[in-house]
Parts: sequence; structure tokens; C-alpha cells
Amino acid sequence: MIRLSEVSHDYGAETVVEDVTLSVEPGEVVGIIGPSGVGKTTLLRILALFIRPTTGTVELGGRSVWDVDEDERLALRRRVGMVFQKASLFDASVAQNVEYGLRVRRSWDDRLRDALWSLAGANGTPAAVERSLDVVGLSDKLDQQARSLSGGEAQRVSFARAFAYEPAFLLLDEPTSDLDPRNTGVIEEAILEARDRGIGVVVATHDMHQAERIADRVGVLLGDGITEIGPTERIFENPTDERTRQFIDGELVY
Repeated sequence: MIRLSEVSHDYGAETVVEDVTLSVEPGEVVGIIGPSGVGKTTLLRILALFIRPTTGTVELGGRSVWDVDEDERLALRRRVGMVFQKASLFDASVAQNVEYGLRVRRSWDDRLRDALWSLAGANGTPAAVERSLDVVGLSDKLDQQARSLSGGEAQRVSFARAFAYEPAFLLLDEPTSDLDPRNTGVIEEAILEARDRGIGVVVATHDMHQAERIADRVGVLLGDGITEIGPTERIFENPTDERTRQFIDGELVY
């Protein structure tokens, strides 16, 4: 489990995330919905261990991640992958972009083991790279230059790069906000594939219909924190918090 307890984060005098308690289990999809500017991206960066919250605790696998030494924290961080809203790819092939994620996230102690199990793909491509590209429907583009891809395909490569390592948790920041329906569908199917493989997934999205389609639980993040979190069907059909109902009905935008 990854768990936030009473987490808040300030940028200077501005509180961006306020008093959030949230847990994510392996093998579930948690959707975080809310308007722009309420701290969804900051919340994901806290979950990814990129930034230390101003107050509160973050636990991963029962360990408080900011109470351990840097080496142990790095090992914990390797268990979490993140896909950003905008794809950022290297000037290299699709396969090389995905393989890069494997190289930087494995510890040095893993390298020999990786060499023994992962070199079974075509053209010397690690099998984990081929598997992850197959999940996003791009196994036929191994050798294509990544920067020649469409925007939707580039985002699918970004997902594959994070998925190849099979992290314990996968964090997605508006992963389909600029994509057409076909690419959106591929990403959503890949999210469900990750869940089926036991990966815990957190998706921050403006698209409430997307949250309804793929999330097992949904949290509503407004300006003063998460107003409510629970099973997706209940949140959308019978919320207990009035602000949740107003936001879902389009009456409350912040």
C-alpha cells in the first residue's frame, strides 16, 4: 500500500494541497477528479516521492519514506512510475526510449539478473520492452524514431516506458487530455491491464466520464482537500458530501 496521512503542501505562502489522507492498494485504479488549480499534479508528485510534503506522512510498503536514508528512499522511489500530461521522448527509437526507463530504474544489483532474463526479444530488444509496447499497441514501431510519432502515439510510448519496469504503483497525470478517442481508448485499456497485473494506478483527470469508465474508487479534490472518496458508482450516483454532488453536477467549479 501507498498511503498519505494528513498531507499538506505549500509553495511559499500558498497552500496547494491541504490535509489529504489517501491510500492506494496494489491492483486497483483510483481516479482523482477536480478542477484545474486544486493540486492534482502536486498530489501525484508527492505520491511519486518527487517532493516532500510540508506536513503529513507518506508511507510505501509500511515505511515512512521521509524517515529513511537516501539509499532506501531511492529504492522505494523505484517502485513508483509516473506518466506526465505531455510526452517527453528522446531523439532515439521507440524501443530505446522504453528501454531507457529500465536502465535508470534498475539498481546496479539487478543488472546481471536483467541480462539473463530480458534479452530474449527481436533484434536484441529486451523482452520487457516488447511486452510493454504490445500493451499499448506499438510493437510494430520498435525501430521507428520516437519524434516521428503522432502525439497520441508518443503518449503511449511514455506509458510503455513507465509500464516496462512493472512498478508497484503507476501515477498518471491527465494522460489522455489531448488525445483522440482511439488513443484514449488504448491508454485506458493499458491502465486496466496494469491493474490486472497487480499494479496500483492513480489517475488524475478532468474527464469525469473517464474516471467512471476505469476507476475502482474516485476521490474528489477541491480547494480544501479531498471532499470525498469511495467506490466509483457511489461517488457519481449517491455522493454523501454536498460539494461532491455540486462538482459532479457542474454547479461547483472550485
